[in-house]
Amino acid sequence: MEPAPPGGSGPAEPGPRLRGLRGADPAASASLLSRAPAEAALQLRAPAVAAVLPAGGSGERMGVRTPKQFCPVLERPLISHTLQALERVCWIKDIVVAVTSENMEAMKGIIQRYQHKRISLVEAGVTRHRSIFSGLRALEGQPDSQLSKPDVVIIHDAVRPFVEEDVLLKVVTAAKEHGAAGAIRPLVSTVISPSADGCLDHSLERAEHRASEMPQAFLFDVIYEAYQQVTYKRDLYAAESIIKERISQQICIVMDTKEDEEHVGHHLEEMLKNELNHVKITSGALSHTGRDLQQIILEQCYNFVCVNVMTSELEETQKLLDVLKESNLSILYPVVVISVHFLDYKSVPFGQKMENLMQIREFAKEVKKRNILLCGLIIYYPQDEQNLQDSLRQGATIIATLIKERNSGLVGQLLVA
Repeated sequence: MEPAPPGGSGPAEPGPRLRGLRGADPAASASLLSRAPAEAALQLRAPAVAAVLPAGGSGERMGVRTPKQFCPVLERPLISHTLQALERVCWIKDIVVAVTSENMEAMKGIIQRYQHKRISLVEAGVTRHRSIFSGLRALEGQPDSQLSKPDVVIIHDAVRPFVEEDVLLKVVTAAKEHGAAGAIRPLVSTVISPSADGCLDHSLERAEHRASEMPQAFLFDVIYEAYQQVTYKRDLYAAESIIKERISQQICIVMDTKEDEEHVGHHLEEMLKNELNHVKITSGALSHTGRDLQQIILEQCYNFVCVNVMTSELEETQKLLDVLKESNLSILYPVVVISVHFLDYKSVPFGQKMENLMQIREFAKEVKKRNILLCGLIIYYPQDEQNLQDSLRQGATIIATLIKERNSGLVGQLLVA
C-alpha cells in the first residue's frame, strides 16, 4: 500500500493505490495499465467495507440505569461520538447498529438529531454474539435489502469513540490479506494464572503476550460462515449455563428432625447457610407420609443433601431416592443428591463402615438412568471443635461445587471433607 501524496485531499482507502511516475507521460501510464492482466486490475480495486456495532448492552456491569452507549458525554450520547468517528472514514460504505427493541426509537432519535448518515438499525440479540450475527445478516445482500454485501466487515464497540482511521485502515488491509485481523496492545498489568485452590500458580510473561482490542475486521464470507456454524452451539451453551445457575439456587437438606438439635447434622446445615448466603436452603423430613419432601419437590428443588442421622448406612438416602424416582422430577433436568455420612471410626471398624458405604456406587449407577446424580460425602466425627468446623466448612464447599458443576463424572464417588 502506497501512501497518498503530500497535500492529498482524501484519506487513504484500503488496497493498493496506482500512481504514475513524476514526469511520466500520462498516455504511457494508461498504456501500461491497459496491458496489465485482469487479475492485477482486480487487486487494485479497493474492497467494499461495512461496519457492525453491537449496542444492545444494558449497562449492568457499569451499575447505571441508562445503558452506557446512551450516557451523555459532552452533551451528546456516547454512541453518537462513535458513529461520528466512523462516518469520517469515507470508505466505510455502511454502518449497521444492533440495538434492543426498547431502545430502537431512542436510537432513531439520536440519528435524526445529530444527522448521522449511512446508518442502518437492526434488532439486537440476547447476547453480544447474537447482536453481531444480526448485523451480519443485514449485510448479507438479500434482494429486498438496501444494503449490499461488503468484502470486509469491521466489528467495533459502540462505546469506543476514540478509534483512528489509521487503525481501521490497517485492520481492514490485514483482513483482506489474511481473512481476519484485530488491534492489539502491549500488556500493562500483570496477568496471573491461579491454581485450583485460588492461589497463585504462575504469572504470564508480559513481553510474550498482547491484549486484544477493538476494532476487528474480517472477510465477510469468512466471519458470516463462522457465525452460522457457531451461533447455535453458543446459544445451547449459554442456555445450559443459565439453567445450571438457576437450578443451583436452592438446596433441600433432608434430615430426621426428631433427632437432637445439637446433632452435628444441624451444624452442617448452619454452615451451609453461612457459606452459601446467596442460596435458598430449606429442610424437610423423610416421614412415612413424606409430606414435607413432596412439598419441596413441588417447588422444583433439584438439589438434595441427605444427612444420614439415625444411621451411617444408606437407608435414609435410599428412601429419598425412591421418593425422587416416583416424582419424575428429573425428567427435564438432572437432580443432584449428596448422601452425607458422619463416620465415627471409634465405635465401628473403619473397614466395615467403608464396605457398607461402597454400596453407593451401585445405587448411583441405577439412579443415573433416571437422571439423578448421586455422590457421597464423608465427615469424620467426633473431632475437636476447631477441626470439626474446618471439616464442616470444607463439606459445605464440596456440596456447593457438586451442585454448581453437576458433573456426571463424579457420580458414585465418596468424597471426604
